[in-house]
Amino acid sequence: MDKSVAKFYRPRLVKFALNMWPPFWGAGIQILSISEDFRQVKVKLKLRWWNKNANRTQYGGSIFSLTDPIYSLMLMGILGDSYFVWDKQASINFIKPGHSDLYAEFFVTQEMQDNILRETVSGDKCFPEFITYVKDCEGNVVSEIQRKLYVRKKPAYRKQTSAENKVV
Repeated sequence: MDKSVAKFYRPRLVKFALNMWPPFWGAGIQILSISEDFRQVKVKLKLRWWNKNANRTQYGGSIFSLTDPIYSLMLMGILGDSYFVWDKQASINFIKPGHSDLYAEFFVTQEMQDNILRETVSGDKCFPEFITYVKDCEGNVVSEIQRKLYVRKKPAYRKQTSAENKVV
C-alpha cells in the first residue's frame, strides 16, 4: 500500500469506498461492517434481478466476487504499508443454490497474524490460506471459498542478514 493511501486507510473509509466501488455495487455486494482493528468483516450479497442466473438463484460469479478482495484488504489494514499483500489463488465449492440474499463473515485471528509476522520477519514470502462460508438468510451454507494470499515485507522493511551487509 502506498504511504499516501496508508494514512487514510481506516475501516470507515474502506467500507464507504468498497460500497461505492462499481464492481461491488453492480454485483449487489455490500460491506455491512469492518471492525476497528480490521480483524472482522461482514458482507452481504443482495439477490437482484440482474445478478440471478438462468435458474433464478444467485449468480456464481457474484458469490465468488463477494470474497475477492476482503482478506487482502484486511491484512493491509492489519499489517500496514510495510507489506505487500496480494490474492494468489482461490477456489469455490458450490454447495447449494442461493435463493436469497447471502452473507459472509471474515476473520483474522491473532494467531494468524503472529504466524504471518513470524514467517515474513526476514523478508520471506508467506502464503496464508483462508476458508469462507457463504450462507443464506437462514444460516445454511451455500458455498465454501478457499483463498490463498501472498504476503511479504517490502524490501525497505526487511531485516538484512550479515551476508547482505558485507561489502565485496
